[in-house]
Amino acid sequence: MGKLALVTGGNRGIGLEVVRQLLDRGWDVLFTVRSAAAARGAVEDLDRRGDPVLVDVTQEDAARVLLDNLGDRKLDALVHNAAVALNGFDADVVRRTMAVNLLAPMRLTDALLPQVADGAQIVAVSSGMGELSSLPSGARRRLSEPGLDPDALRALVATFADDVAAGTHMANGWPSSAYKISKAGLNAWVRWLAPTVAPRGIRVHAVCPGWVRTDMGGPNAPRSVQQGASGIVWAVERADEVTGDFCRDEQQIPW
Repeated sequence: MGKLALVTGGNRGIGLEVVRQLLDRGWDVLFTVRSAAAARGAVEDLDRRGDPVLVDVTQEDAARVLLDNLGDRKLDALVHNAAVALNGFDADVVRRTMAVNLLAPMRLTDALLPQVADGAQIVAVSSGMGELSSLPSGARRRLSEPGLDPDALRALVATFADDVAAGTHMANGWPSSAYKISKAGLNAWVRWLAPTVAPRGIRVHAVCPGWVRTDMGGPNAPRSVQQGASGIVWAVERADEVTGDFCRDEQQIPW
């Protein structure tokens, strides 16, 4: 058996290409899909390679489903790729965006850590839109607080949703973008997680794939899915001891 990776949101776009590139490099890959039709399409696209897992990562039982599929095997890489960029902006959009882009990676990692091998890599697919420099000062200050642990982060994004519902988010220093806060929150979680799992030799990275031609990125994006996926695969296979960083094109970038 080869090394084993789990990629969330692996049935299309960047996720599918990450699965393909890892398979081409000799990895065994589990990847999540949300429908049986999507699973069939992905497996055909991958020449019947890889193992789709039918699960919505926001479901309460998602971790149990993934653990059942892992069995006794340990993960050498965990790639949090599943994400949404929803139309519109209101409190419901904020909560749905956070559920997929931030809260699911946090919850799944917590549940799956016993099955993550010592020395493995955890890669969170982030975005340049989550860079702290792109945020209003209030959000930037809150999301760069030292020691922002998962409980505090959950409370913070809940406050963001409440402020949006009340129409006070801009006055309270938030942007009118659920996606930006979800990715900035994901980066904050990476900064917390990296030292937490370092005693086991597990390294944690946030990776920005750039603006990629996918359903999310649109047809005018300058990068192909191959280019977008390559930096993620690079992070999965890194041999150095660096952890807790934010990268694009195999180079560290500012938080």
